[in-house]
Amino acid sequence: MKYTSAHWGSYQFERGGALTPLDGDPDPSRIGRGWASASQDRQSRILRPAVRRGWLDGDKGANRCDDSYVEVSWDRAVSLAAAALRDVTETHGNGAVFGGSYGWSSAGRFHHAQSQMRRFLNLAGGCVSSRNTYSHAAAEVLFPRVLGLSNRAFQDEMTAMPLVAEHCELLLAVGGISPRTAQITSSGTSRHEVGPWLEQMRAKGTRIVCLSPRRADLDGAEWLPVRPGTDTALLLALAHEIHAAGLADAAFLARCTSGWDTFRNYLTGAADGTAKTAEWAAPICDIEADVIRKLAHDLVRSKSMISMAWGLQRAEYGEQPIWAGLALAAMIGQIGQPGTGYGFGYGSTTPVGRASRLIPWPSVPQGRNPVDDFIPVARIADMLLHPGDTYRFDGQDRTYPDIRLVWWTGGNPFHHHQDLNRLEDAWTRPETVIVNDHSWTATARRADIVLPATTPLERTDIMMNRRDPTLLWMSRFHDPVGEALDDYDIFARLAEHMGFGDAFSEGRDTEAWLAHLWDRSQEVAEAHGFTLPDLDQFRAEGRFDIPDAEEARIALAGFVADPEAVPLATETGRITLANAAIGALKLPSCPAHPTWIEPKECLTSAGPGELHLISGQPDTRLHSQNDRGQEALADKIEGREAAYFHPETARALGLAAGDVARLYNGRGACLAGVRLDDGLRRDCVFLPTGAWFDPQRGRGAPLEVHGNPNVLTSDHGCSELSQGNMAHTCLIRAEKWTGALPDLSIAAPPEFTS
Repeated sequence: MKYTSAHWGSYQFERGGALTPLDGDPDPSRIGRGWASASQDRQSRILRPAVRRGWLDGDKGANRCDDSYVEVSWDRAVSLAAAALRDVTETHGNGAVFGGSYGWSSAGRFHHAQSQMRRFLNLAGGCVSSRNTYSHAAAEVLFPRVLGLSNRAFQDEMTAMPLVAEHCELLLAVGGISPRTAQITSSGTSRHEVGPWLEQMRAKGTRIVCLSPRRADLDGAEWLPVRPGTDTALLLALAHEIHAAGLADAAFLARCTSGWDTFRNYLTGAADGTAKTAEWAAPICDIEADVIRKLAHDLVRSKSMISMAWGLQRAEYGEQPIWAGLALAAMIGQIGQPGTGYGFGYGSTTPVGRASRLIPWPSVPQGRNPVDDFIPVARIADMLLHPGDTYRFDGQDRTYPDIRLVWWTGGNPFHHHQDLNRLEDAWTRPETVIVNDHSWTATARRADIVLPATTPLERTDIMMNRRDPTLLWMSRFHDPVGEALDDYDIFARLAEHMGFGDAFSEGRDTEAWLAHLWDRSQEVAEAHGFTLPDLDQFRAEGRFDIPDAEEARIALAGFVADPEAVPLATETGRITLANAAIGALKLPSCPAHPTWIEPKECLTSAGPGELHLISGQPDTRLHSQNDRGQEALADKIEGREAAYFHPETARALGLAAGDVARLYNGRGACLAGVRLDDGLRRDCVFLPTGAWFDPQRGRGAPLEVHGNPNVLTSDHGCSELSQGNMAHTCLIRAEKWTGALPDLSIAAPPEFTS
């Protein structure tokens, strides 16, 4: 038996056979059904190195988003890429190079595109990098200030799902616990436990309340269809009602928090004249006041868990709902107890709350980046459009660098980013864009030099995730397509050409690097009390399960047990319900305590006919990966991504299931198929992300014809604190498309010329 792994699951196969989910996976991912077909689709794969015709002619990016390509040899491509990098660094310095890599490209430990690219660029003198993630940037900046923990550290100690199933009586899932996102995890996974965990809770009789505009974000739960973007108001009202009834845990607040008096004055209205009562919140969040009040009382009378989805903070003022949820949990006073308290990210990826030992497996060394400049990850268009402009981030005043060369590996910013029409404009500004990729994504189609990389199914590697109890030897499933090379081999050739080949490779080929990583892994295993087999045995058997792998953690238990002995790394050593350092920044977009601020695009002030766009993760692919695979293609309508409407909303717009609709606002427009969902608020549309960006001309303006919602979303930082993305703050309109359906350009390779 052979094995391989991806961010959506692990698979086994016989030589020449099909991929099947790993034995023991209780809830295999749907995404994997489209993996092999996408990997072997020669219409979307990059078969040979290619160079943009306009770049060869010296246009310096002017035609970068609409041009043909010339296929070249690997030697020619390497020479051109190395020369372009050398020219920019010699003329402008390495601070003019941006190394972009964001995109879950491989679950393998060695063939991790970001590590390989950073190792190469660091040896070449460094580059401007990005910080934090599109997934949870607001939390990454907020949590160290209010919890004294990085988001990663808090994820690591999240209260274990089995403890929640055993002890929790009321699970309030703010934003839901979605089966779509529960399919995935960074670095690979051997099993999916979120669905079975929720089933266990239902069978036990746990009350589960889903606070979300869409019922499918937690099927089988009590559904409170909150107006999107207003969760903070509802959470504040719950907190107010608990305080007004005299039910707040005063002892916990005194022992484990700071800033309660300030936050309480805001709740009661002593600070601003507006009490955050249930009656105040009801017209904002569209939940009846009596429902809010009863839920508040139920939370303190039950063993309760406040669970916050990652998606909540991908919105304007994204810090506020997750901070308000933390404050609510602190008032209930059950943080640090088995199965209750506060959680962030249950179901947002599959291992959050997994009861498994954490093993710090080794990874490819990246070296040191000589360039200390960076941008928040979601501010790339601002950087390219406005070099030299200042901005605020995490308490600093920073300046955007002047980027002349972008090197992107293992990712697709024309999926992750917002306002893609604006990004297209920004993308023409650098002198050169170089992309390593396996497929003709929108990013590859907008590169000057395109270097074809293999997919994980075309190489050997090792899946070892520090949150997963299984290690897999990843065997090659099929031969490389076309002339694709592993990213390691691509950068090794480039490093050799630029004169630091020995420093990059350290004299090792891929097999030697895998052996080196395994040797280091054996040392880690011994330090944690178990022994790994030798590499030949592991390769032959393909799988190793860590003995005694189960370990159930309770978030913040040590701190709650003795706050004096185990203080948090915050300004007070406590959970900060009001934070003086944040307050001192005087940011209107992020005040000193959890605060309701009406988003600029919100249904509370929407115009006639405006709908709120929910652009969540898809069910058939990971981000934009596998969009050309059979599972994603079979789920489309007339070749377009499906948008979900409430049946009454669709009827009012003259839409029926199977139609194609035009979704639009002042930023852009896209076509999408129509699917009906009576478990969706009538004033919302759900259009998943990840359809390959396909902009064409329609009705005199750019029209994205494939169903990519990020032509509609806004490209602004959610606050001046974190500068995270705010994709979920978006109003649109919709109408039936009655014209001829444009052909999809992404269904075929770009044009090639000689």
